[in-house]
Amino acid sequence: MPTLPWVTPHPARPDTRAVVMASRFEVRSLKDVPRFLVKSFAAWGQVRKAPGALGASLVARPFSRVFLTLSAWESREALYAYARAEPHKSVMTGLRTTMRTSTFTFWEVPVEALPIDWEEAGRRIDEQARADAEKRGAAPGAH
Repeated sequence: MPTLPWVTPHPARPDTRAVVMASRFEVRSLKDVPRFLVKSFAAWGQVRKAPGALGASLVARPFSRVFLTLSAWESREALYAYARAEPHKSVMTGLRTTMRTSTFTFWEVPVEALPIDWEEAGRRIDEQARADAEKRGAAPGAH
């Protein structure tokens, strides 16, 4: 299903590091998919203008009820400022009740390694999901 390709809102300063965040969201039912998809486009528009945003991509798998995000930032502060700003803040707060699971993972890379590919992001999301399940005492993949 649709992948919004990597966009570069702001050029990275050479010889610096980027904070990368990848996330996976699964909504509870197919009836939640249209709402999640529409709201995610509002956040997508915001990230394209967000100060400190170095790159972003989004994958929607609506029939699987799964949405993946991948973004790179100048700093954690820039990422957190984006997350606290509108419309992202209201979008995420408003969608909490529709979520079955969410996984977030963070790492740093030299800016020369951008854009991050989805294979790398997927591997890191899967590793984080396993670690989160172990912390909860659940078997990996159990929701």
